[in-house]
Amino acid sequence: MSIIFRYLIRQVMVSMVAVSGILLLVFMSGRFLKYLAGAAEGKIAPGVLFEIMAYRFPGFLELILPLGLFIGILLAYGRMYLESEMTVLSACGVSDGQLLSKTLVGSLAVMLIVGSMSLVVSPWGMQQVEEIFAEQAKATEFDLLAPGRFQKLSSGGRVTYTEALSDDKRQLQGVFIAEYGQDGTGVNVITADSGSQLIDEETGSRFLILENGARYDGTPGKLDYQITSFEAYGLKIRSGSSGDVVLDEGVTTGQLMRSDDPRDRALLHWRFSLPLIVPIVTLLAVRLSRVNPRQGRFFHLLPAMLVYVAYLGLLIVARDAMADGKVPEWLGMLWVHAIFLALGLWLHFGPAWLYKRKLKREGVVNA
Repeated sequence: MSIIFRYLIRQVMVSMVAVSGILLLVFMSGRFLKYLAGAAEGKIAPGVLFEIMAYRFPGFLELILPLGLFIGILLAYGRMYLESEMTVLSACGVSDGQLLSKTLVGSLAVMLIVGSMSLVVSPWGMQQVEEIFAEQAKATEFDLLAPGRFQKLSSGGRVTYTEALSDDKRQLQGVFIAEYGQDGTGVNVITADSGSQLIDEETGSRFLILENGARYDGTPGKLDYQITSFEAYGLKIRSGSSGDVVLDEGVTTGQLMRSDDPRDRALLHWRFSLPLIVPIVTLLAVRLSRVNPRQGRFFHLLPAMLVYVAYLGLLIVARDAMADGKVPEWLGMLWVHAIFLALGLWLHFGPAWLYKRKLKREGVVNA
């Protein structure tokens, strides 16, 4: 039996890893493109993109592993049914109950991983992301500048362009700066051949010293522009706004337990629900993986995926309802788990129970 157990678990885990890897690639690529767009707009520095993605990895993993396990069981056991391996195992004395129990034991490791990610690792990672975003919000506009691109930056609605920029962000070539005037009506445009950053040692203030350029002050559509040429021009660099960036996912599980806020309690229930999904979807997947060889290998995937989508969708609805105070905390999301647990138990034991009742009725009638 141990050989059979290892074989079954190996088949499921190989399929789960393959499916989870593909899903991780898809979801993380989408998130990375979003952050990449933010870097292109000058909201975050390009150098922190991979660091953010690394800290967000546990958050992706906690959501994808249950789905990867669900699809992995469907694919692995579905193939075994098509190739009559399950028929051979049944002939060797492996019952449906033993198949289910062995699969549930194998899914225990996935449940522990998801639980650790959901309750500990993912909140810690989101705290690190908060700190990165806070640092980016407090960075000066030239810390986020990229050469060869017009960027509208956070301090005063200023648009800045530079043809070239040194690695330490101190030396600029081909500088163009445009911003609204102090009264909010006119436009100030500054062009310069080069520029360099200067830090005042006494006050810590930063200045951009522009060289060999001109300043144009006026109102668009009018001809009363003032043009001032200069050999050197100092421009104070303003820091970004306060970096008080708070993400709900970054709150620790201990803080959620001590909070009375309905939104925090809903998030706490959600974190405990993620590992609880694993044994329930395993229960569902083992039964839904049965396939008739005449139906094809992927015939059973569509109804199974609809069941999973309904499960996850109802959990999200229950979380939002709990956050809004529409569902009492004692009920929380347990009713959703109870529905699909009952469905899984019925799929496994319901048909046999109905068949026994039918035989019993026929025996009474024959008597």
